[in-house]
Amino acid sequence: MRIFPALEKRLRTIADDDTYIRQLLISYVPAIFTTLFAAVWTLLFFVAGRPLLGWILAGYCLVCLLATALAMTRPRRGVVAIVGLGLAGVVSNLLAHLVVGGFAAGVWFLLWIVILPFSVYLSGARRQGVVVLGAALLAIAVALAADLRLAVPTPLPDWLKLGYNGFVLTASVVIVFLWGVYVFQQLDLARRRADVLLLSILPAPIADRLKRGPATIANGYDDVTVLFADIVNFTSLSADADPVDVVSFLNGLFSQFDDLAAGHGLEKIKTIGDAYMVAGGLPTPRPDHCEAVIAFGLDVLRIVERCKAWHGAPVCMRIGVNTGPVVAGVIGRRKFIYDLWGDTVNTASRMEANGMANVIQVTQSVRDKLVGQYTFEERPAMFIKGKGEMVTYVLRPPS
Repeated sequence: MRIFPALEKRLRTIADDDTYIRQLLISYVPAIFTTLFAAVWTLLFFVAGRPLLGWILAGYCLVCLLATALAMTRPRRGVVAIVGLGLAGVVSNLLAHLVVGGFAAGVWFLLWIVILPFSVYLSGARRQGVVVLGAALLAIAVALAADLRLAVPTPLPDWLKLGYNGFVLTASVVIVFLWGVYVFQQLDLARRRADVLLLSILPAPIADRLKRGPATIANGYDDVTVLFADIVNFTSLSADADPVDVVSFLNGLFSQFDDLAAGHGLEKIKTIGDAYMVAGGLPTPRPDHCEAVIAFGLDVLRIVERCKAWHGAPVCMRIGVNTGPVVAGVIGRRKFIYDLWGDTVNTASRMEANGMANVIQVTQSVRDKLVGQYTFEERPAMFIKGKGEMVTYVLRPPS
């Protein structure tokens, strides 16, 4: 339905509140159709020799035009315009009902009153919608009370009554259909946006599980590779820098890492300040997770080699990798995060913290998995917090 995007585009030139725009759109559709149909029926009543009905519809058509113009040019007065249009519709249709002789001539004018309170209520004017509903009920009460006192005028031609009945029913169905289409479009759009946002936070399989129910999400994995990358001396580099420069730099660099992780089929876990954490082998296990993580780390070093900070200084990174069992799950009810726990994660972090600039430091378990594929240089045993003395290895990129 292209009418909605076209109207929304027009409204965005005069308003920036999404909720307000959508509420007005729901009301503009019946307002526009009502204006057009009222103009047509004004002419038809004059042609059929019923000028009083013609003038009633002409007055209603004029109110429709003024209300629509007011809402389009002064959007903050849109609710006032919609309420005015609703009340005018109730009054004009009641007058027309009385002019044709009341219920003896049918209920065709009163049918239109039914849809007006819905239009006002859906426009966002909740209390005003109830007022218009009260006006509609009052109009029906007046019609009932006045019915016995009305003189039946010359009957209207059957073609005119049949045509107006068809018009009211058709217009009601069309408007309700358009409302339904628009509401479902907005629901689908909201769902898609929520899915995109959720997938930017959680892995797809985890997001699907979270949408299905609020149960605790936790899994154990026997074989996963974890990588930590951290910018060397970033705290001192950014101490006196403009915050915009710092955030722009990190966003640009880590966005490249995000693309790399997706390209290698890895799962970005999180960023912590100037540190970047990625894992392979979860939430969907894969046999080559260690190879994929190392390939990612080598690509990171190639990017960093060409990278300059905001003030032109070269950038260096420490990278640490470990492989082994982990526990993974979602933590929190608000601002939740998919995170990893276990000795494998802690040791990978220690590999980075005790590593050297612009190289990948790995554990014995990583070396054992990749022996024969890469060249490893054994480092002297060092004390690792929480682990004691450890022998670690530096992975040398293939020449």
